[in-house]
Amino acid sequence: MSLRESAADMRDELARLRHALHREPELGLDLPRTQEKVLTALSGLPLEVRLGEGLSSITAVLRGSLPGPTVLLRGDMDALPVTERGDAAVTSRLAGRMHACGHDLHTTMLAGAAHLLAAGRDRLAGNVIFMFQPGEEGPGGAKIMIDEGVLDVTGERPVAAYALHVISSILPQGVFVTRSGPIMAAADRFTVTVRGTGGHGASPHRAKDPIPAACEMVTALQTMVTRGFDVFDPVVVTVGSFHAGSADNVIPEEARFEATIRSFSSAAHARVQERAVTLVKGIAAAHGLEVDADYEVSYPVTVNDGAEARFAGAAIREVYGERRFVEAPQPFTGSEDFSFVCDQVPSAFVALGACPADLDPGRAAYNHAPEARFDDAVLPDGAALYAELATRRLALAAN
Repeated sequence: MSLRESAADMRDELARLRHALHREPELGLDLPRTQEKVLTALSGLPLEVRLGEGLSSITAVLRGSLPGPTVLLRGDMDALPVTERGDAAVTSRLAGRMHACGHDLHTTMLAGAAHLLAAGRDRLAGNVIFMFQPGEEGPGGAKIMIDEGVLDVTGERPVAAYALHVISSILPQGVFVTRSGPIMAAADRFTVTVRGTGGHGASPHRAKDPIPAACEMVTALQTMVTRGFDVFDPVVVTVGSFHAGSADNVIPEEARFEATIRSFSSAAHARVQERAVTLVKGIAAAHGLEVDADYEVSYPVTVNDGAEARFAGAAIREVYGERRFVEAPQPFTGSEDFSFVCDQVPSAFVALGACPADLDPGRAAYNHAPEARFDDAVLPDGAALYAELATRRLALAAN
């Protein structure tokens, strides 16, 4: 029986685990209930299990019966601070928390892969690390797990690492997507506080108004992108928060805005920080104002190793057929802390369409939306692909 057929036989079991995770989503690095559910799902398997110290992670190692290298498979486990809208019978039971990005599916698929690979342990030529990771949505749990030794747990670095991510719209259900090179953007946070002197709205010349300067900074950041960076090595700046003042006739002492800054190459990522900070400081000085410019580097660019991306694409086409695979023409503009793994291990990050069959992918709610829906039908194929990638990559290394 093939891995795909074995995974299909696990369909109901996988769905039960996914629903249990979906009903009790947890945020950030501390996921005790999620951790408990995953440990229960893995119980009885011949795994070496290690729990995280600074987060509720699970690192599980399956050692094959045959000698060989190590491959890492990663699934993230945390949810988002979103209030779910949908059928009360299947939605989150915790107000203000939702698996709006499909991490409950990733966790379930990875647990399913552990069962599939454990069943074929006698034929496995090497080791598999199952990286169950909290804190992808902001805290950077992957980096913490790396610092705690997830990449070295078998005694040697993995020769390859793979991650799957479901998408609730855009892609038809069951279609896999990847590409060589950058596949997800670097994402940084830029917080700017402009400080002036308050006063009466009728006499602005007697105050130092921070609002016009802050507005100028917002528009200048957009000009910086179009005139300071190569259109074929893009940078995206979005100001999502702007706050100033309390009344129409009062000039406030300060104005504050926050932006997300995204880039797709290491060079642009390094350069945009220096340019953005220099820009807002110059505008503030020109207005005779003070400014605090806090540039927080979050996740680096997620870069697929060319050989590993081609390997993953070939495996998908062979197992699922040509129609189930698409090579992405350009990166996704979201960000991922799997990037920290990619920086140290040749890796491939693969997207999987999980839009329910009764919805139009072009109109369905996207990841992170309160209405986002993901279909259980993709669970067996995701679990099987994880297992296929590990088995095939270890066999390739052994030859």
